[in-house]
Amino acid sequence: MILMDWTSNRGGGAALSATSVPNLLAMPDERTSAMDDQTFRLFYNKTARPLRAYLIGACGNTSLADDLLQEAYFRLIRSQFQANDEEHRRNYLFRIATNLLKDHYRRRRPETTEIPEMPSGDDDHGDRIAARSDLVQSLRELKPRERELLWLAYVEGMSHKEIAKALGLKTDSIRPLLFRARKRMAGVMKSKGLAP
Repeated sequence: MILMDWTSNRGGGAALSATSVPNLLAMPDERTSAMDDQTFRLFYNKTARPLRAYLIGACGNTSLADDLLQEAYFRLIRSQFQANDEEHRRNYLFRIATNLLKDHYRRRRPETTEIPEMPSGDDDHGDRIAARSDLVQSLRELKPRERELLWLAYVEGMSHKEIAKALGLKTDSIRPLLFRARKRMAGVMKSKGLAP
């Protein structure tokens, strides 16, 4: 069963659509979520890209992130979760995804993959690729929790309260955890000669 469908678009990137989701939502099962097809499609279209980016940032593996993304939506649908609003449902979805990540790392150590060398055309493009590669390698040296915190705070722009809900932590603990994660990231980047 596939929840997402990555297809090529004219810009050369991938386009995300929820084309095969109606079959899952139409399953005659007492455990099916109360979300109707239209509500799920809208929610999916708003949250799939940020959730996928979060998972890729947290685990560093696109294939694993895609698998976890599908599993997170599947579990959300099957949970019969009754959200107060879309933000509540979004936080619950990120919490499911975070728990799936934790489960994955408990089962086995994360696989390390080499970042492929990219041909550099012009210097500006090559510098951007090198900077991105350095950032990815620096993130890989952090603990999964540190990557999750930094991603949710600075890429997703979540508040401390939203991060706490997504990760299952107390709101008051987010500030010191983020401080430590930023400090550790700065140390890693400094050790690689990437920080002033």
